[in-house]
This record gives sequence, structure tokens and C-alpha cells, in this order.
Amino acid sequence: MRSPRRLAAVVLAGVVLVALAGWAVSTRLRSPADEASRRAAPTPSLVTAAVERRRLVSTVVVNGTLEYGSPLPVGLAGAVGGASELQRATRAPRPGRIAEGGVLMEVNGRPVFVLRGSVPMHRTITPGSEGDDVTQLQRALRRLGHRAPSTGVFDRATVAALTRLYAAKGYQAQRPALADRQTYETLRKAVRTAKETLAAEQQALDRGRDVLPLKLRLKNARTGLTAARRALAEARSQELPPADEARLSAADSAVRAAEERLLEAEQALAAARTRPTSAPTAAATDAATDAATDAATAAPTAAPTGTPAPQPTASPADTRLLELRVANARADLSAAQEARDLIVKEAEQARAARVEQLRAAVRTAQETLATAEQALRQARQLSPARLKVTGARADVAAAEEMLTEYSRTYGVSIPPGEVVFLPKLPARVRKVSVKAGQRVEGEVATVTSSSFAVTASVEAAESELLRAGMPATVELDTGRSYPARLTAVGDKARVPGSATAEGGAQPVLITPGPAKRLKAGTAVTARITVGATKDPVLVVPVAAVITSADGRARVRVEYTTDRTRDVEVRTGLSADGNVEVTGDLKEGDRVVVGDA
Repeated sequence: MRSPRRLAAVVLAGVVLVALAGWAVSTRLRSPADEASRRAAPTPSLVTAAVERRRLVSTVVVNGTLEYGSPLPVGLAGAVGGASELQRATRAPRPGRIAEGGVLMEVNGRPVFVLRGSVPMHRTITPGSEGDDVTQLQRALRRLGHRAPSTGVFDRATVAALTRLYAAKGYQAQRPALADRQTYETLRKAVRTAKETLAAEQQALDRGRDVLPLKLRLKNARTGLTAARRALAEARSQELPPADEARLSAADSAVRAAEERLLEAEQALAAARTRPTSAPTAAATDAATDAATDAATAAPTAAPTGTPAPQPTASPADTRLLELRVANARADLSAAQEARDLIVKEAEQARAARVEQLRAAVRTAQETLATAEQALRQARQLSPARLKVTGARADVAAAEEMLTEYSRTYGVSIPPGEVVFLPKLPARVRKVSVKAGQRVEGEVATVTSSSFAVTASVEAAESELLRAGMPATVELDTGRSYPARLTAVGDKARVPGSATAEGGAQPVLITPGPAKRLKAGTAVTARITVGATKDPVLVVPVAAVITSADGRARVRVEYTTDRTRDVEVRTGLSADGNVEVTGDLKEGDRVVVGDA
């Protein structure tokens, strides 16, 4: 028998169930009018979007893989070591970073160095080699601290610097092989033998009786010509002989003494004429007149001119003796000058005669020398010993020429395979194409730069927007992003050996900046910024802009519910479905993007 409390609970539960059932049925039952109003279309309204103020950035998005950039296949330019025997790798390249001056691998126990340079190794660099590859090598040695010159010539200083590079890595620079050393020694012996033969033949010729007298005559002729030329030069440089100079000096002294006497006589005469005297008697006058007449007769050319005639009323002094002294002094001076001129003339004539005599002596000595040379030359040409000397000299010249030519390339050298020049270092060895023990043929490894790069492709239309140097961002799947830069577009970004993109797509190369936690082979998304506003600008959806028939752009601004006004705008940069606008707008305005 049930208790009253339990019975009441059962009744209450039944009432609740009946109420819930009634409510469910009532919610599903609608009148025809309600159903019609429910199925009717809503009242049309405008679809709007707010005008925003923000910085607009236009980007081109590409997907790619993070790898080390600038892959470059590496091969050896030739043999490693001095022999061209089978080239076999004794130590294969090792993946990882390699710096300038490092050893890429070993071939036949010899090293293959990596140096920075754009000129590929293409020959064996031997002593005396010149060119851009030698200049490039010298620069690399200086960067490594080995004090190489900058001559562009593989000289001794460069050889010493190269030897230090090899020694620093535990190797020896390539020295001449045994066969080369034997050849060099054979050539040296050939030169010595040829010189010994020449000396013996020359000695036999010198001791020959057929040419010794002629050689002595030639020597004497040369000595005589030298002495004649020296005597002629001395005669030309000497003004007068010592004896003539003494005579000329004495004549100059006589001329000066005569000039002094003449001056004294003239001064005495002038003084006597200025002194007053008493009137002379007739006898005295006659005597003076006779004396003057006799003086004029004795020296008519030396008589003084302009002497005033005696005046009947004057009483001049008696100057006849003084006038006679003046006339005699003038005559002595003239005689002394004539004697000096005669001495000078005789001396010049004697000097000219001597010079002409010495010239004749020089000509005679030249003729004697020419005759002696001709005689000796004819004698030697006819002498069998002379022919032997000529042949021995030719043998010496040929042997020396061969030794010189061989010596130019003899010494420490760089085989073409022992240096690999790479355009950028440090680099990374990414792929190894040869193993230890294998023959070295063709490509030995692939190296890349030590920095990461993203290689991707874009559509041809988008590639027109891209320029090298544009900023970019590399995003990882983890959400981390790193700054980057667009390095190349088109053929410049194409990786050697990669397939050409289909559909006209263009390759792009993006280089991230220095960053940690980046791993090769990671898939990334790169965003290349092709345009951006400097400051925040007004932005509206592209769908809100309407272009009229006249080419003007406008938007419809909702100023109240379902009511709009047209606002003319100017558009700018567009990105991500939005466009920059300027006009009678402000942030927060609602622009129509469509009708609902």
C-alpha cells in the first residue's frame, strides 16, 4: 500500500508532464495569417560600412620554402697535384659552413682551398704568371694575413705568401715533380757544356798565329785614334799656346806703358799752354816756327790739330818741345798696338795650323783603324777556328734560351684543381656529389650562401608591381614573423637547374634579415609590401566607390536611416578590398556598399 506522500509526488509529476506537452503543441500551432507573415520577405534596407582611419598597406602574398640562398654547383678546374694521374677523393666535402681559406676536400692527399673571387680558376699558375686570377689570389692571401704583394704577377713574394697558407693548414705547396727537376738539371748542364766548348774554341782562336798580329795592330790603331782625338780636343779648347800667351802679355804691357807716356805728355802740353809768358823776340819766334816745321815734317800724322795760329798781338808759351813729346808718345803707342795685333794674328794662325794638323792626324788614325779592323775581320772569316767559335756561341745562346724559357714556369705552382674561387664567402656546403674513394669527375658539391632565402613564384600581372629592394615579411606557421627584403624578380631570381614556372609565372627571391630560430626546409608565407600610406588615411570598401560616366568617383553616405547623399571623392592606394579616399568625409561615416 502506497504512502500519501509518494502518491502526491506522482500526481504532481503527471500534471507537469501534461503542461509541458500542451506548451509544445501550442508552439507548433500557428494561424494561417501568422504563417504568411513569417514567410514574407523582410523590408528592404541599405548595406553600409563605416569609414575608417588607418594606415593602408598593399602586399603581394607568396608561399615558399626557407632555404639557404644562391645555390652554386662546384667543380674542380683541373688536376690536383703535379701529376695528371687518376684523381681520387681522399676526403670528401663536408656539409656545413666553410670560410675563406678553408679546405673543401682532398684529392690524392692534396688540399682544395676555397678563396673568394669572381674569376674562376682556369689554369696552372706558375712563376711569372700574370693576370686577373693572380691579382685575385694576392688579394685573398692579404685578407688571410699572409702579406702578399699587389703586383698581379706570381712572383717570389707571392710564392712565399702561398707557401705560408699551405703550411698553416698542414700541407706543402706544390713543388716541381721529379721529372721537372731532372729536365731543369739537364738544361743547366747543357748551358755549362756549351760555355766550356765556346771557351775552348775561343782560346784556340786567340792562340792562332793568323790573327794575333792583326789583333795587335787593331789595338794599336784604336790607341792611336784615341790619342789623336784627345790632342785635337785639347787644341780646340786651348785659346793660345803658353809661349804665345807670354808674348801677348808683354805686348799688352808695352801698350799700357805707351798709353801712360802719351797721357803724361798731353797733360804737360796742356799745362804749358795755359801759363802766360812775355812777348818773344823775332829771333825766338823764327826759331819756334822752324822747330814746329821740323816736327811736322818728322811726324805729319801725329801733329796736333786745331793749334791756333800765332797772333801778332799774343805772347804764347814755347810748347814746341812738349808737342814733340806728345807726337813721339802717340807714335810709340801706335807701334805697340801694331806689335800686339801682329802677335795675336800670328798666334791664331799657328793655332789654326795646329788644329788642322791634328784633324789630319785623326783622319789618318781612323783610316788606320778601319784598315786594321777589315784585315782582322777578313782573317777571322777565313779562319776555320773562327767558324768553330761562331758555332759555339750559337750553341750557348740556344741552350741559355731553352733554360730561360723553362725557368719561367719552374718552381712552386698552383695546379688548377687546388683552388676554388667562390663569389661570396663564408658559404655552406649543402649537397655533396662525391664520396671518399670515388673518382673526381665533374661536380663535387653544391654550395649556398650562409644566409636564408625564400624562393617562390607570382603571377605575371603581380610581378609587374614588384621591384628588387621592396620590404617584405616572412611568417612561420607558429605565427612568428621576420623582416625581409625582395632581392630579385624574374630571371635574376631563378635558381640554376630549377624548372621554369608554368603559366607565365615569374620567380621571386626574398631574403630574410639576420634572425635566430630559422631552419632550412621550413614552409613560410612571405608578404611583399608593394605600397603603403605614410600616415593613417580614410579608408572605405572598394565596393562603396562608384565611378560616374564622366570618370569621377563618388560614394553614398547614409546620413539617416535609408537616406543617403552623394559625396565626390578622390581615390588612392587600394589593398585587401579597401581603398584610400579623400573628400567631404570623416571617420565613422556610413557609406553604402549595397542594397539588401
